Amino acid sequence: MEIFGIELIDVEDFIELLMRFSLNTIVIIVIVRYLYYKITNRKDYLFTYFLISTIVFLLCFMLENVTLELGFALGLFAIFGIIRYRTRQIEIKEMTYLFLVIGVSVINALANRKISYSELLFTNMAVIVLTYLLEKVFFLKHETRKTIDYEKIELVKPENYELMLQDLEERTGLVINRAEVGRIDFLRDAARVRIYYYESDNRLGYEEEDYNGGDDDD
Repeated sequence: MEIFGIELIDVEDFIELLMRFSLNTIVIIVIVRYLYYKITNRKDYLFTYFLISTIVFLLCFMLENVTLELGFALGLFAIFGIIRYRTRQIEIKEMTYLFLVIGVSVINALANRKISYSELLFTNMAVIVLTYLLEKVFFLKHETRKTIDYEKIELVKPENYELMLQDLEERTGLVINRAEVGRIDFLRDAARVRIYYYESDNRLGYEEEDYNGGDDDD
């Protein structure tokens, strides 16, 4: 049955869409909800990853009958991969997950009929397992940073680095991994210090702070 020359429904293709969309959705839920979110608790990226994955999958699948080559897939990576929200800079880990959800969606949408469902399922499972191993088994901790205006300017000297770390830990209650000194203001006797700490080592839920040093690091 056709309307205005357009086929109303192709049962075989529609079932193919449902199966691939279901597979892609399940994989993204596992990666984003049960791997990424449980570690970072960042709902903003949770929302972003799900929607980007969905639109990339549907875009690729709907255009599957158009001449699509490797350049198209790479073009999607270029378009979505260079996204930078003007209000904040995307961290390298979040950018990696962005590439991951885009890549999985492109694979699930553009895999042709020469690729069996067992191969497609293995590919998705390999991505999930590898991500799980890196996040849970190999214990790659998520390092968070925060910028502090520090008034004890005498402690920012290289020879007083350990004393500065000790003082910052006592005042913030955080187990600090490392620290970097940015802009030093001798007029106010203050310096801008960026501290790094592992979330798993600290019970308090500090919000991760985006820091764009700009002129501050000069």
